[in-house]
This record gives sequence, C-alpha cells and structure tokens, in this order.
Amino acid sequence: MKNKSYIGISFIILVFGILVIPKIIDRIKNDDIVKADRLNIEGTKTTNKSDLLTIGKVPKFSLTDQDNKNISNQTYAGKVYLVEFFFTTCPTICPIMNNNMKIIQEKFATNSNFGIASISINPENDTSEVLKKHADDIGAKGINWHFLTGKETNIFEIANKGFNLYAGKNSKVAGGFEHSGLIALIDKDGNIRSRTDDFGNPIVYYDGLEEKGINQLKQDITKLLSE
Repeated sequence: MKNKSYIGISFIILVFGILVIPKIIDRIKNDDIVKADRLNIEGTKTTNKSDLLTIGKVPKFSLTDQDNKNISNQTYAGKVYLVEFFFTTCPTICPIMNNNMKIIQEKFATNSNFGIASISINPENDTSEVLKKHADDIGAKGINWHFLTGKETNIFEIANKGFNLYAGKNSKVAGGFEHSGLIALIDKDGNIRSRTDDFGNPIVYYDGLEEKGINQLKQDITKLLSE
C-alpha cells in the first residue's frame, strides 16, 4: 500500500511539474513573477506621483508671444509651467510678480521641461514689441518663458472663466486694471495642481507676491518635474 501511495504522490508531482513549471518560466521571462502579496491580492506598481492635488484641466488658450509666435496650452505639453496675469504698465503688484517669476525661472533655468506663461490683461498696449522690450528690461530669460498678448475679450475669458482668477478694467485703481496676484501651477499633462493648507484644504493657486508662496512653488515644481 505504501508503494502505491508513493507512486500516486510521484504521479501528482509529475503532473504539477508538467502543467505549472512552464508557466512559472514564462512569468520569469516576462518579469511578472511577483504580482501578489501573501494574501493573494494583486499588487500595484509604484509610481512617482506626488501628493499634490489635481484641481482640473488648464483652460485652452492660443495667444501671441514677445517674438510674435503663436503659443497655446499645447505648446507646454509635457512641461511643468506657471501662469500669471499682469500688464507692463502696472505700478503695483506686477513688478513684484514678474520679479518672483524671474527668481523661479533662474532656479529651473537648466530644465527644458519648465516654463512660464505671463499673460497681459492690457493687450491694447502690450503688443509683442512692447512685451519683448519688457522681457529684456526685467532680464527675463528662458526658452519656455512666454509673455503673451491677444484679444482683450479672449484674455479676460481665459482669466475669469478659465482659471477663475479675476482680471478686469477699473479706472479707479492705479494703472486702470486690476487682477489677482495668484499663480497657477500646471503639470506635464495640462492639469492645474495644488498643495493643501494646514487644514487639508486645497490652496488651488499660489501667492505670487509673498516669499512663502514662491518657496512653495519651488518645492512643488520640483515634485511635478519628478512625476
């Protein structure tokens, strides 16, 4: 009886080897040998996704830059970039914002996957030629830093409806225009991204006027470039 039991066990082992071993070899060849944990639950591949929230898709835009070239949101595909709204004759917050963008640009100057879109809300004055001079005057460099102009109605729609960042005319304020000092951070896939505040709420946009906001942008740009 013992011999018959050994023969039966040997037969089972033989069948197991014939049926299973070739599959194991195939999985090794396909680098698929470890797919589940001890509970036989399908494992998940690790990614470089950061902890930044996705707010939504960047609105579509198509404008003209300081070199009279057409620049759209597709121009920035595959790049991490910032969007700010400003105008060259702004006597208040714009010089601060532009200077802070310059500081950020200098930090990522060697990375071709980083860019900035500075959109003028006074296109009647801010032609490509004016924007070109403005970029030179403030020392703005970087192949992916575009100062953009276009139709006023289109730009206001991009700001107010697309990004939900207020921009408009106001004859009662210095410069005749008013706008937000906030900066939008866009990832390589064209998503607006954001960190959370101390209470776990998304900040959505970054403060373009204060050092704290600029430091946050530097940190989060680095995260998105690594995704």
